[in-house]
Amino acid sequence: MAGASESVVIVGGAVVGSAIAWFLRELGFAGSVTVIERDATYRQSSTALSAAAIRTQFGTPVNIHMSLYGADFLRRIKEHFGPEADVGFVERGYLILGDPASVQARKAAVAMQRAEGADVEALSPREAEARFPWLNVEDIGVATTASRHEGWFDAWSLLSLFRRAARQRGVAYVEAQAAELDIVGGRVRGVRLADGGAVAADRCIVAAGASSGALLRGAGIDLPVTPRKRTVFAIHAPLDGADVPMLFDTTGAWIRPEGEGFICGIAPSADDDPDATGDFEPAHALLEERLWPALAHRIPALEQLRLERAWAGHYEVNALDHNGIVGPHDEIANLVLATGFSGHGVMHAPATGRGVAELIVKGGFETLDLSPLGYGRIRAGQPLRESVVY
Repeated sequence: MAGASESVVIVGGAVVGSAIAWFLRELGFAGSVTVIERDATYRQSSTALSAAAIRTQFGTPVNIHMSLYGADFLRRIKEHFGPEADVGFVERGYLILGDPASVQARKAAVAMQRAEGADVEALSPREAEARFPWLNVEDIGVATTASRHEGWFDAWSLLSLFRRAARQRGVAYVEAQAAELDIVGGRVRGVRLADGGAVAADRCIVAAGASSGALLRGAGIDLPVTPRKRTVFAIHAPLDGADVPMLFDTTGAWIRPEGEGFICGIAPSADDDPDATGDFEPAHALLEERLWPALAHRIPALEQLRLERAWAGHYEVNALDHNGIVGPHDEIANLVLATGFSGHGVMHAPATGRGVAELIVKGGFETLDLSPLGYGRIRAGQPLRESVVY
């Protein structure tokens, strides 16, 4: 339980770190809160460069519940931040396609997701074609979608709301590079900065996204989190996006409407996905070699498209199991982790923010049990594998 004189430092001021800061105040934490963010412009932040979507179609129950909480939070954004608050939440669902060999497994996954509270349904190829006439279903076996709790939103607006409201409640933001944790006698005393300064704290929360692994390895803590580059392409095409959901193809290609056009992408192959520290150059070859052919096959209207622009951001990939790492370190009690979300960080920021704040203010998780995401599984090498990864 936190005391009124206790100080907290959060390393990472993007959407997860700022959500934690805001929820600390929302839950009544009266001590000092300092957020260390290396780039106040967020130009290379995973939050700012994200495709910013939310889904309940996961293979891990804890992720489903985090998404249900997040969707409700987005839906009620004005209740949290006032009548002018808007994150442009488009609740239009995901459409995830499976090949014929995956039908039984996908239907079993839908049953599990529905049992956990998600509003997911499985469609036959003909049902998918009837609902989405622009879709080529000739080689699919199943399509799954949700009428609620899934869609996309403006991640920058969500970050801005959390950050602004946190600062209004006295949270201090320091623009600096966190160089290393100051750990003495099994406790974190603070964070040393690259400019020679330091921020002392009674508790330290690491929410540094793709940089978290390197920061913690510098303190001798094994965290299998590294930055992996993901390129997003903004395109125009002769397709009406009014009824297009967030589509994930059997090839791994994805596309969704954005403004007057679409954004889309595809992950690189596993053997061409290195640590991307410092690399924000879009992988343009992916469009010609893999993405466009996949999209044109699945949506014939996309045989003609025009590239408008492209950008690359980083996934904070947890190589053990592609799931977030949330909760206290098992040996350093005043060190809390909130990282490694492997592409789920933006959608799960509200649930993570509340959960970590509850740990500090109330002494444990209350709203959602996030303990399956704890660090203990990392040390033990016992993965909690997320099977629905893009």
